[in-house]
Amino acid sequence: MPATPARLVVLVSGSGTNLQALLDAAADPAYGARVVAVGADRDGVEGLRRADRAGVPTFVERLGDHADRPAWDAALAHAVAAHRPDWVVLAGFMKLVGHEFLDRFGGRVVNTHPALSPSFPGMHGAADALAYGVKLTGATLFVVDAGVDTGVIVAQTAVPVLETDDTDALHERIKTAERAMLVDAVGRIAREGLVVEGRRARFGPAAPVH
Repeated sequence: MPATPARLVVLVSGSGTNLQALLDAAADPAYGARVVAVGADRDGVEGLRRADRAGVPTFVERLGDHADRPAWDAALAHAVAAHRPDWVVLAGFMKLVGHEFLDRFGGRVVNTHPALSPSFPGMHGAADALAYGVKLTGATLFVVDAGVDTGVIVAQTAVPVLETDDTDALHERIKTAERAMLVDAVGRIAREGLVVEGRRARFGPAAPVH
């Protein structure tokens, strides 16, 4: 266990169900991490209200309040940095972070995708899997890079596609599995560390340098 809990800043855009799962897990000191702030790209979302109810500080950086996307990205990076995170978790955050954000936090930002990467990147992972006719899909946790769902894979969980599934039913089952995977993996990152070597990631401390 680390001497102090890892500091998490969580970014949301909507209802914040993944955020709630992290807040619930972090209530146990043995989890090894705590949510120190929650940010959003829009006002009034349920994710911000969940943070308020938990007594966690919040902030909002709306794209439309800035001259262009790079200015928004810089402002978001500044707002996140104010809370001194060890890790940034994108939990249903519907914006792509840019170069300045990744320059500051690169390698310490994780996100989930509702498919088994590298299959079906983008916004419609469940619908695309269903349309393609796969029998197995799932969710992926990855280290964010400059691409769209292209980062190094940290964890994956499989979800069978049922013959009776429509997009909504499949997506709900993926989200349930995704939450469990996210909570487990973020806790392990906090307690054990994460090492990325090329395209491979493993839990644990970095090897000593001789």
